[in-house]
Amino acid sequence: MEKIKNWISTFIATVVLLLTQAIVFAQDATGSGGSGSGSSSSSTTTTTTTSSATIQPWMWVVGAIIVLIIIIALARGGSRDSVVVTKEKEVV
Repeated sequence: MEKIKNWISTFIATVVLLLTQAIVFAQDATGSGGSGSGSSSSSTTTTTTTSSATIQPWMWVVGAIIVLIIIIALARGGSRDSVVVTKEKEVV
């Protein structure tokens, strides 16, 4: 049982770190480049307006919480083993 708890803790920590790393890389890719060499560049930005369904950030958080609750429920659901000890007593 202790091995399963350790495995689940390791798995959750790995998933959190991977998600954090993905967010950091996404911010770096859309940022200023970050090379720090002091070179200057110019760019032209064209903006177009389109109508599409976007997911708000709070929806991602709620979805992640629901997925974590489901994973935890599934991991804990199969561990309900109980041991019943009965003693027999001779009546004389």
